Amino acid sequence: MTQSTTATKTPLDASHRLLAIGLVLSVTLVAFESTALITALPTITKALNGDSYYGITLAVYTLANLVALVAAGRAADRRGPAPVFAVSIIVFIVGLVVAGVATSMAVVGIGRLLQGAGSGGLSPIAYLLVKRGFPDDRQPMMYVYISAGWVLPSLLAPLFSGYVTDTFGWRWVFFSIIPLATFVGLVATVPMRQFGPVDQAEATHGEGEMRVSLAFAVAVGVGVLLMSLAAANPFVIVLGSVAGIALTLPALRRLLPHGFFTARMGYPALLMCRFLAAATFILVDSFVPLAAARIHGAKPFVQGFVIVGAAISWTIGQVLISRLPNVRPEHAVTAGFALLGTAAVLVTPVLWAGWPLWVTFFSWAVGGLGMGILYNPSTVATMSYATDGREGLVSSQVRLSESLGFSLMYGVGGAMVAVADRTALTLTAALAINFGLAAACAIAGIVASRGIRTAS
Repeated sequence: MTQSTTATKTPLDASHRLLAIGLVLSVTLVAFESTALITALPTITKALNGDSYYGITLAVYTLANLVALVAAGRAADRRGPAPVFAVSIIVFIVGLVVAGVATSMAVVGIGRLLQGAGSGGLSPIAYLLVKRGFPDDRQPMMYVYISAGWVLPSLLAPLFSGYVTDTFGWRWVFFSIIPLATFVGLVATVPMRQFGPVDQAEATHGEGEMRVSLAFAVAVGVGVLLMSLAAANPFVIVLGSVAGIALTLPALRRLLPHGFFTARMGYPALLMCRFLAAATFILVDSFVPLAAARIHGAKPFVQGFVIVGAAISWTIGQVLISRLPNVRPEHAVTAGFALLGTAAVLVTPVLWAGWPLWVTFFSWAVGGLGMGILYNPSTVATMSYATDGREGLVSSQVRLSESLGFSLMYGVGGAMVAVADRTALTLTAALAINFGLAAACAIAGIVASRGIRTAS
C-alpha cells in the first residue's frame, strides 16, 4: 500500500487531533519506560547481585505483554477501547511502584511483569483506533506519528535514566515515570470514549477467549524454555527446553495465521518480518549497555548514550522512507534488514576494552536507520489486512509477533549472560554470540521479506 500522493487530505476535527495526541502519548510512555530500564538495568543487577537475571527481567515484561496485548485487543473490540486503556494504565503504575521498592531481583521481576501486562493493553489499542478512527488517507501518516512516539523517549530516556541513576539512584527511574503515566491516562482516555464496541455479532464471533488462553500457554511455554536455558544443570536445560517448546509451538500455530513459520506470502510473511526485526534489534540494543558497563566500566549516563545514535537514525530512516511513497514495502523491509545485519557486525568490536564507545554510537546508528526504513512500510502493509471488526485481532497479532521476538531474544541473550556468570564462558564470548545471532536473524529477515504483499 503506497501513501496517498494527493495534495488534499481529509480534514481532521478537534476530536481527531486530541485522539492522535493521546495515541502518540501512550506509545511514548511505553517507549520511555522500556528504554530507561535498559539503561538502568546493569546498575540494578549489580546492586541486587542479579546478573543471572538480566535477561529474565527483560523477558518477563514481554511475556506478560504478549498475553495482555491479545486480551486487550479482544476486549477493546468487545467493550470499547477506553475502559481497557484505563485498566492497563493502572496496572502499569502498580508495576512501577513494585519495581521501585524492590529489595531483590525477584521483586523487580514481579514489577516488570505488571508493567508488561499494563503496556500490553496500550499498544493494540493505538493500532486499532488508527484503523477505526481516522480516514484511509490519514492512516499511513498516523502510523508514522505512532512510530515517532518512540523517537523522543529513545533519545532522552537513556540520558535521563543514566542521570537519575547516577544522581538519585535506580529506584527513581521507576518512580519518576509515575506522573507521566498518570497524565497519559487522563489525557488519552477522553477522546477514546466516543468509540464503543464493534458490532456485537462481529465481536462475539470466533474464539476470542480461546486466543487469550493460547497466549497464556505461549507465555508459559516460552518462560519455561528461557528459565531452562539459564539453568546450571544440563538435565534441566534439556528437559525444560523440550517441555517449553512442546507447550509453545502448538499454541502459536493456533494463535498466529497459517504459514507464519514458513513466512508464506502475504500476511504471514509480514508478521514473520516483524518478529525477526524485533529479534535482531533487541539482541544488540539491550546488550550494548551491558558491554559498556562491564567491559568498559562506563557510567550509567554513558551506557545510555551509546545506544542513542540508533534512536536518531531511526527517525532519519522514517523521514527518508516517508519521502519515497512509491517504494514497495518488500523493498523497504529488505533494505532495512540489510542495514540491521550490517550494524550487528559493526557493533561487535565494542567487546574489546580498548574500542572507543563513540564509534559504537555510530555503528549502532546504522541499525536504527534500518529499523526506521522498514518499520512504517511493514506496519501499513500489515494493517491493510484489518477488515472492519478485526482491527483488534490484526493489531494484536502484529504486537504478538514483536513481543515473541523480544521475549525469545531477551531470554536467549540473557541466558548467555547467565551462563557466563556461572561458568568459564566469558561475558565477551556470550555477547559475541548474541551479536552473531542478531546478524543471523537479519539474514532470515531478508529472505522472509521476499514474501511481503499488501491486501488486495
